[in-house]
Amino acid sequence: MQSKLLLVTPPFTQLNTAYPATAYLKGFLEEQDVSVSHCDLSIELFTSVFTGEFLADIFQEAEDLGNDLYPEMREMKEQYISRVDKVIGFLQKNDIETAHEILETDFLPVGHRLKDVNTEIKWEAGDEGIIDKAKHYSTLFIEEIGDFIQANVDEFFAFTKYAEQIATSASSFDQLDEFLRYQPTLIEDEMLNILEEQIGTHAPNLIGFTIPFPGNLFAALRCAQFIKQFYPDIQVSFGGGYCNTELRSLEDPRIFEIVDFISLDDGEGPLLKMLEYLDGKVEIDELERTYVLEDEKVVFKNKLPNTIHHHQDLPAPNYLGLPYDKYVSFLDVVNPMHRMWTDKRWNKLTISHGCYWRQCSFCDVSLDYIGNYQNTTAEILVDKIEKIIADTGISGFHFVDEAAPPKMLKAMSKELIKRDLSVTWWTNIRFEKTFNYELCELMAKAGCIAVTGGLEVASDRLLGKMKKGVDIAQVTRVTNNFSENGIMVHAYLMYGFPTETQQETIDSLEVVRQLFEKNCIQSGFWHLFTTTVHSPIGKNPDAFGITITGPEFQGFAQNDLWHEDPEGTEHITYTQGLNRALHSYLNNEGLEKDIEEWFDFPVTPTSHPENLIDSFLS
Repeated sequence: MQSKLLLVTPPFTQLNTAYPATAYLKGFLEEQDVSVSHCDLSIELFTSVFTGEFLADIFQEAEDLGNDLYPEMREMKEQYISRVDKVIGFLQKNDIETAHEILETDFLPVGHRLKDVNTEIKWEAGDEGIIDKAKHYSTLFIEEIGDFIQANVDEFFAFTKYAEQIATSASSFDQLDEFLRYQPTLIEDEMLNILEEQIGTHAPNLIGFTIPFPGNLFAALRCAQFIKQFYPDIQVSFGGGYCNTELRSLEDPRIFEIVDFISLDDGEGPLLKMLEYLDGKVEIDELERTYVLEDEKVVFKNKLPNTIHHHQDLPAPNYLGLPYDKYVSFLDVVNPMHRMWTDKRWNKLTISHGCYWRQCSFCDVSLDYIGNYQNTTAEILVDKIEKIIADTGISGFHFVDEAAPPKMLKAMSKELIKRDLSVTWWTNIRFEKTFNYELCELMAKAGCIAVTGGLEVASDRLLGKMKKGVDIAQVTRVTNNFSENGIMVHAYLMYGFPTETQQETIDSLEVVRQLFEKNCIQSGFWHLFTTTVHSPIGKNPDAFGITITGPEFQGFAQNDLWHEDPEGTEHITYTQGLNRALHSYLNNEGLEKDIEEWFDFPVTPTSHPENLIDSFLS
């Protein structure tokens, strides 16, 4: 009997569009004649929770538990219960009639977020502005309910993650094991009800969970626990980004009380071998890149050489079967670049496998998903784009590469134009000199509306230590090329890099200010540097002037490392000021302020001239 596979994305990932892992695996496995279904448990659970009927249960549960945080919401609970279905329906369809209704006085309860809504936002004229305003108000309304759930019913609840706090840097399985022994919460019970419906519909004998982030792990564990308790004949496998980065040193056998297989790196080969093993076609030693339990010990099965499934030969991801009518468009941040992560439907697709640069010292370049670079052709790529449009009816694409290769972007743009294919797309890049004005112009003509890229610490000294292969002058010219062609630019920003001084942090913020001022970038986000075990810095901390202080590996996850930086400043103290400044810049405000004004303590003035970015542009 041939195995039947059900692939599951556990809560919570993006709610505006489908996470692509299961679609990639479904497309590949169906070409191998495997019976495979997939379920986005993330959006299924969200749309089950945010209904009037379930919200009434939430308020009742809070009362039964004796919890009374956000009491003003309890006083307005009938309004929340009666409005939530209408609001979710609007966030799914964005129709102008419902937008008008939502914006009527007294339609939405004025809770703790809506009472502080920014009334100074300048909305577009006409229907577009009305829909956006209603979308923003609706998002705040839904976030109020989310706050209530987290405070009163389920402390782990959040919109794009679940129980992330106990999965992040979980060097020991102890805390996860402890929480698995608690009774499921009201939210988890609903998740398990949906999972049970999926099992009844698809009758799988293997269920594979993709776990992209720490905020998906506990929900996957809770589902696996349920499967082993009520469906002991069904096998369970884990894979995905979290496993690939954090479970490469796995030793603790306790997770195998509820999980049968944990695979690393690309899932196509390992899953195919698992299915062949379950069908009796191969022995267990034929498994590839997969942990199993043997004689009460964790054993890594990896038959060499691995079966090669090259990126160029893989079919298009198959999104059929995912509930595209259920995804919601949030508008929490009005900045046009920021909203792309939470608004609108995007087909997610990779142009290439891995990173063509793979040298950045802070990045996990030793891992397969970055270090194993594989390319394809523009013709094959655009064939996949056409198939996905036909399957989903959506012509918007988010290319989720680590760094999309400029040569491929040029070839793809030409092929899209040649086929007269009308698509809208955005992607992640390196700010390298190849992106001259002509290439940016071509990309815009082919439908590119935005790019994201790592500016990191805007210090030439530190960019050199990072091995970014760029400097501030080059970033300035490249971002300006994009912006002059109507392509929005989002910069990933970093602070706290090893040996970074206060002067470099302040100077970096000044560079960011001037880039916003000259409209070279329109968006950004600060990340506090973290050492990871798989990066060049984590592997050789002495060379970067830091000392690793923990955490002690206790058999489960190993990725984020703690470190001391004797040469650098106290980086965490700059978090609030950096974010305060950036928030204003995102809204085109505060650009005239002195850098020191953003901080609650004395900081050194910037050493950069006011015309630094101007000088690079001229």
